[in-house]
Amino acid sequence: MFGQVSHETEVKVGAGKVWELYGSIKLALLAKEALSHTILQLDIEEGDGALGTIIKLTLAGGFCYKEKFTKVDHESRVKETEAVEGGFLDMGLTLYRVRFEVIGEDNEESCTIKSTVEYEVADGASFDISLISVKPFADLAEAAKKQLTTPAGAN
Repeated sequence: MFGQVSHETEVKVGAGKVWELYGSIKLALLAKEALSHTILQLDIEEGDGALGTIIKLTLAGGFCYKEKFTKVDHESRVKETEAVEGGFLDMGLTLYRVRFEVIGEDNEESCTIKSTVEYEVADGASFDISLISVKPFADLAEAAKKQLTTPAGAN
């Protein structure tokens, strides 16, 4: 069974400025800082934020998994990560993908951050889909919005 959940956040900054954060490793560092109650540890195991980067995350409750950047499209402003080890994959999912899209133009005064979680449950697996949530990524978008629109973070 395939499913997805998404959330959109409007940011009063041009898309290019938002993509400078979302299209780089800076987003992972912001996540570690802004979601410290959820992300206990974040290790960049390979790469610098480009395609192929691998990050190991340890979340509250001991939930641990590795994700790989499978798409970083600077032209379309889309980044995708997929779980490649542990976490939900050990619980019966065959796919756990997070997609970030920055929608808008550089010359506009605002844009939209769209965060989507896609998942697929393995045939015969009994996975509780209520565990899938876009909330951490919505919270991350709010933290990005705050950082990008406050005087200190907007420079």
